[in-house]
Amino acid sequence: MHLLTRIRHQGRSTFRLVAAGTVALLVAGLLQFAQSAHAAATRYEAENAAVSSGAVATNHLNYSGSGFVDTTNAGGVFVEFTVNASTAGTATLAFGYANGTTSDRPADVSVNGSAIAAAKSFPPTADWDSWSTVTVTAPVVAGDNTVRLTATTANGLANLDYLDFSVTAATGADYQAEDATISQGAIATNHTGYTGTGFVDLTNVAGSYLQITVSAATAGSTSLAFRYANGTTTDRPMTVTVNGVTIAAALSFPPTADWNTWATKTVNASLLAGTNTVRATSNTADGGPNLDKLTVGVAADTQPPTTPGAASCSGVSESAVTLGWGASSDNVGVVAYDLYEHGNKIGEAPGTATSKAITGLTANTTYSLSVIARDAAGNASAATPTVDCTTLPSSDTTAPTAPANLTYSGLTANAVNLSWTASSDDTGVTAYDVRSGATVYKTVTGAPPAAAATLTGLACNSPYTLNVVARDQAGNISAQSNSVSFTTPTCSTDGGVPSSISALSTGWTIPWGIAWLPDGKNALVTERGDFTDTGSEEGRVWKVSLDGTKTRVGTVPNVVGTTGEGGLLGVAVDPNWTANHYVYFFHTASEGNRIVRMTYDGTSLSGYTVLLQGIMKNKYHNGGRLAFGPDGYLYASTGDAQTSSLAQDKTSLNGKILRLTTAGQPAPGNPFGNYVYSYGHRNPQGMVFDRNGRLWEAEFGNSAYDELNLIKPGNDYGWPTCEGTCSTSGMTNPKATWPVDQASPSGITIVRNVIYMAALRGERLWRIPISGDTENVGAASSYYVGTYGRLRTVSKVPGVDQFWLTTTNSDNNGGAADGADKILRVTVS
Repeated sequence: MHLLTRIRHQGRSTFRLVAAGTVALLVAGLLQFAQSAHAAATRYEAENAAVSSGAVATNHLNYSGSGFVDTTNAGGVFVEFTVNASTAGTATLAFGYANGTTSDRPADVSVNGSAIAAAKSFPPTADWDSWSTVTVTAPVVAGDNTVRLTATTANGLANLDYLDFSVTAATGADYQAEDATISQGAIATNHTGYTGTGFVDLTNVAGSYLQITVSAATAGSTSLAFRYANGTTTDRPMTVTVNGVTIAAALSFPPTADWNTWATKTVNASLLAGTNTVRATSNTADGGPNLDKLTVGVAADTQPPTTPGAASCSGVSESAVTLGWGASSDNVGVVAYDLYEHGNKIGEAPGTATSKAITGLTANTTYSLSVIARDAAGNASAATPTVDCTTLPSSDTTAPTAPANLTYSGLTANAVNLSWTASSDDTGVTAYDVRSGATVYKTVTGAPPAAAATLTGLACNSPYTLNVVARDQAGNISAQSNSVSFTTPTCSTDGGVPSSISALSTGWTIPWGIAWLPDGKNALVTERGDFTDTGSEEGRVWKVSLDGTKTRVGTVPNVVGTTGEGGLLGVAVDPNWTANHYVYFFHTASEGNRIVRMTYDGTSLSGYTVLLQGIMKNKYHNGGRLAFGPDGYLYASTGDAQTSSLAQDKTSLNGKILRLTTAGQPAPGNPFGNYVYSYGHRNPQGMVFDRNGRLWEAEFGNSAYDELNLIKPGNDYGWPTCEGTCSTSGMTNPKATWPVDQASPSGITIVRNVIYMAALRGERLWRIPISGDTENVGAASSYYVGTYGRLRTVSKVPGVDQFWLTTTNSDNNGGAADGADKILRVTVS
């Protein structure tokens, strides 16, 4: 016998169903099919959007919601809405606006950073109290999308009232919430706008849930769209699982206008053929939102566009080139082309374009460019082969005057203040380089650049002789300033510093991974391979002893390159190697990146077992480091494969730190029930565990900041929303950052509680002391700046205060011949 009682909580009426021995209602699922649908428009009020410069106002009539946005009268000001689409498709964007002037107030419209409409007209209305609508259409992805209006004139934007958003898309099957299994909640009908016969009102407790059994004709990825209402002012997050596996932890269900206003929250998931259970569980004491239905959408678009046609250069000038490419094709449609220079995104073009002018370049300079196609679902193609475009020599041959009167002050163990008299130039100074000899320690830019700098990262108790030169836009370099010389004070840390360095082993071609055998006297070292010499052997593995003796032990099969950063990468030795002789490799294969296991008997490699594949690859951003943790599980770093959206997708293997068993299964206790340990990474490559068992990670940034992170399970490290430190809620900031030209880090290790980080582009070794057993680090200092070229991997020698340091000068960035790389031995004292 059930007893139905009415109670009041959180400003809404609810019904609680109480039964002897249970609080769950189980009824049969009702499946409703539809071939296609045009969703009713969802209104997003402008006063809830992000505004770069302006205010929410109420000084005019007839607006909706609680106000409208009046931006500053300036070009470049913007208003950005975050909208949610139940499935990928074509969206209709209707902007409510007023323009009481006599002049048009055009705006650039972009969706997810891609240009949709340039200088879209927002013509005058009768007055500021009269509102009109401007409508555009655009492709959107399933889930959250950003819609931005940017003023193109000094008049700013028109007053904005709202955005009405709707999507035309194929749909799959609707499952009504009232037909689900309900734990701590009830079916209700006391609000309007629901579908079916009612909605589910979950009890205001953490752990209340709704579980629905859904069907799939075939296995594959699809979208799960929850229709909900949340009439409170606080988020009501829920964790979504499919067949017991977490696909979205604490998924946000933000407030709607009231309990009669419904919105949709969408995630993607992989379903099995046949029946599947989908459960949404409330995370807080507020319970979940009211739930109306679950729509299981059509299969998600997982097919990437084809590789664009070969890139080429035209219209070359002193400061610009026009990059061209052949059109890509896609099963749905290409929405954008991303343009890269040596793995860093420098721009994008619409999906209808096959060329783009790249401006602001330096004269007589070679730029290595490639193109990637992207569709509305965020799938990215493979990159085109790189094309080298060299700008013309400048007609400006007049170099700036030499900086003068260089002086220093404020000398500490790791920093110094420099100042000088500014240079002059016929076209203008664009930068100053602070140098030691010809090695650049820091570049100062600006319009004009400041004639002063604070140089950080100096090695303590070390001599320096510095000078400054000026550069102009044409790349002309002045004569150098006078030099200043000083010796930094003695080190104050007890962690030791590098005291000697010598070549341990030579004749290498991109030595990438190092893993020590249990005897502490020998290490396995991988060579990435250059994949340019016809018939060359790739995937080579060597044993290197403490005295530098180098012995070939075998080859990892199935290794391929990417003409960029792919190949044979990380290596790890099983903690139980003495018993099982297992070793592990991360490598690029034909279909993507793999983690594999082989047997090394002390003499040679044999066997080949794939533990994990499906890690997407691309020309750059493949990650690749392997390390065993104190817990006995294998940790792997994966890059975003030049598809930044993958980093935030907790169901994707890319842009992550993964944690798995030696059998290739997700490790027990992983935060999302799959392989993912942490997410929001761009291209992580350095991993090391400290004396407290904590995981530190080094990561390539794009164009602003590289990062040193302290990794915690389940945390979001920000990419692509954040590069370096930011204030976005829910994202974890790095413990230290560097400009990309001073770092571009790969491997890290720890000696005496100090992190040592190898820098590729920065051509130096960074020393970062951990502050005792805290989560903080001290001031970073650099060693060997420009001395050994690009530095790749650091690995502590067991039992002594030494580490091995490898170079990467034989790659396409270093330009040295095969065999030019080294393994260096560094002693800390």
